[in-house]
Amino acid sequence: MTDQSAVLDLEPDPGAIAGLFTGLTFVAAIAGAIKLAKGPIPRPGAPAAAIREYYHHSAPAVRFSVAGQAISILSLARFTGTVARLAARATPESRLLPTTAVISGAASVASLATSAATHASLTIPRDRDDETMIKLARRMFIAGGPVHGVAYGIFTAVLAATARRTGLFGRATATTGLVSAGAGILSLLYFRWENAGWLIPIGRFSGYILAGIAGVRLAGSRRSRPA
Repeated sequence: MTDQSAVLDLEPDPGAIAGLFTGLTFVAAIAGAIKLAKGPIPRPGAPAAAIREYYHHSAPAVRFSVAGQAISILSLARFTGTVARLAARATPESRLLPTTAVISGAASVASLATSAATHASLTIPRDRDDETMIKLARRMFIAGGPVHGVAYGIFTAVLAATARRTGLFGRATATTGLVSAGAGILSLLYFRWENAGWLIPIGRFSGYILAGIAGVRLAGSRRSRPA
């Protein structure tokens, strides 16, 4: 079987650098929010009083986080187009990978946007009973946690498979991408086993690293350099 990485040239795509910014801006948003916050970020399942206190006293931190997440979301939307085009180039005989890239990328964007919007809404001064506060906090976590984890996990799997086919990634990097994708998809286990929540950041941040590598390589050279 011919190694496609030896024959397939990839046109430079300057906009692919969005893959790098997807992760960088999200991490900056979280780090900045932690620095600015007046207290600890409420964990999933926190009581209404803790949620109310955080969003009342740490509203600037929340808004900083939401602004950074918005840039991350826009970057992910742009990078989704890059991955879909790369998938179409890699598999001209089939629309499965490009279609999956678009659907999973769009679902990742939508779930993270839902989480960020809910996050921001909690800073708006408004009388809410305890049940509503807990419900909104849970919606924010579920949308930005397990739901986003599954969607982004599938997106990362498409990226890894496509990058391997085109020679953008070598075997080791592509395998790492598939492991990252598995962690994201398995984050759904959180609903049955709370400790599975650790799969959410593992899948997300390892996926960001893969997206960053792919984005830099696609933006900068005609021929991929697998690793």
